[in-house]
Amino acid sequence: MRAIFILLVLGGWGRLPADDLAARVVILANSRQPESVRLAGFYAEKRAVPAANILALPLPETEDITWREFIDQVWQPLQDELFRRGWIEGTSSSLLDRLGRRRYAFSGNRISYLVVCRGVPLRIHNDPTLLPDQPERKIPGELNKNEAAVDSELSLLAHNTYEITAMVPNPLFANERPPTLEAELVVKVSRLDGPTWESARRLVTSALEAERTGLLGRYYADLKGPHPEGDQWLAATAKQLQELGFDGDTESTGATFDAAARFDAPVLYFGWYAGSLNGPFAREGFAFPPGAVALHIHSFSAPTLRSDSIGWGGPLVAHGVAATVGNVFEPYLGYTHRPNFLLRALSQGKNFGDAVYYALPALSWQAVAIGDPLYRPFKVPLEEQGASPYAVLRRANLLLAKAEKPAALALLRAEQRERPSLAVGLALAKHAAADAEAAAVASALGVAALLKDIRPQDWPLLREAAALLAANGARPAALQVYANLARAPAPTPEAMKAMLTEACRTADAAGDLQRSLDFARQLNELTPPAAK
Repeated sequence: MRAIFILLVLGGWGRLPADDLAARVVILANSRQPESVRLAGFYAEKRAVPAANILALPLPETEDITWREFIDQVWQPLQDELFRRGWIEGTSSSLLDRLGRRRYAFSGNRISYLVVCRGVPLRIHNDPTLLPDQPERKIPGELNKNEAAVDSELSLLAHNTYEITAMVPNPLFANERPPTLEAELVVKVSRLDGPTWESARRLVTSALEAERTGLLGRYYADLKGPHPEGDQWLAATAKQLQELGFDGDTESTGATFDAAARFDAPVLYFGWYAGSLNGPFAREGFAFPPGAVALHIHSFSAPTLRSDSIGWGGPLVAHGVAATVGNVFEPYLGYTHRPNFLLRALSQGKNFGDAVYYALPALSWQAVAIGDPLYRPFKVPLEEQGASPYAVLRRANLLLAKAEKPAALALLRAEQRERPSLAVGLALAKHAAADAEAAAVASALGVAALLKDIRPQDWPLLREAAALLAANGARPAALQVYANLARAPAPTPEAMKAMLTEACRTADAAGDLQRSLDFARQLNELTPPAAK
């Protein structure tokens, strides 16, 4: 009878509302670091998690630990406390396995998500002395190791004894069926961590803001990497983004996005393959919009979360991302998060904590999820997102996908009349240029020449606007935009030189000798003597 009761309870958990999920969140903090405990309290307050659900344990204070430290100071104290409090159910014994872990027979898991706070160790180093002497267990050489992400091991807290060499298949991966008891025993872990305590707190506040306003911004997808399989995942991701109506850009040359590329409001980013954050992300002052979700596939994308320059995980958090995933050691491509699965789950309304496990093939391996597991990026329907230019662009793109171009253009024109913006103006101008409507291009981009105080994220858009104006006969307006750009900081010196070259060409075509000389003088000042 008890087993039947457990199965009935577990089977209904996936349908629980958010407040019930919050009531079953367990938060792990390091009691040796007061800020870790304060972060746990901050999250509990913001998400209405009962304070009694905070477990503050004396844990190692380094990001990297040994297996002995992990089992003795993290795994066993945490597992015993979860069992004592009734969060995981089963039968205990005094027996230990070969690694010193207590033998349990588990039958239930009441935890919706385990939130790991900054201060809890991140990764466990390989220990060859713990590799099993089992010749009959054929493990490929590259997988015959036990280095792992702490969080990935904690996913198996409610499982009976498992082998730590290589990985354990994730029963939640790409699972559309009702969850089995095995799947329900997976503890879904996500981490609030980053280079600073403030950046860790911002993971929460950014998610909450996006749940109020909706996911507002553009997508950017970097499609070309070193392996065809990953390219296919990212191509599928880009297709999903377009089907969702998001405005955006793709990079398919094999490089990452250029540092001078358009990169306004990157609320959704998926790409590969670079060792550390680069391109537009590295621009001075770059910041993600609220609720941004970003994934960059790389073998060691999260070797530390305390640095704002190493890998991708820490730097993305430092720049304000709300949710991301990474790998602490080499996972090999087939065992890392699938970006297309992650986006599919999120766009269906799932929260981050569920989506990352839907997208992840392996546990007891290298993956780490960074962000609020309760975060639902698509909580606010598009029709309720108000008058943001990016929401309007998304609505227009969905109309275009249904071959309703007149309605889409009418929507964009109305938005541009009432609330002029560069994003909508550029979209309108591109449609007008494609239809050979030069006057409409100038009308759509009238706002461009009026912008004198240029924000860094607007510089690439204004350069594109100037080129469109020049190509469609509106050279005086284009020259005014170029003049404004020449007085503003460019994303890179190369971008400034290229823009000034375009400006000189436009001034010459317009017969504006003075402007041509001004642009040429500035370009000459930027060119090293040896290159002249």
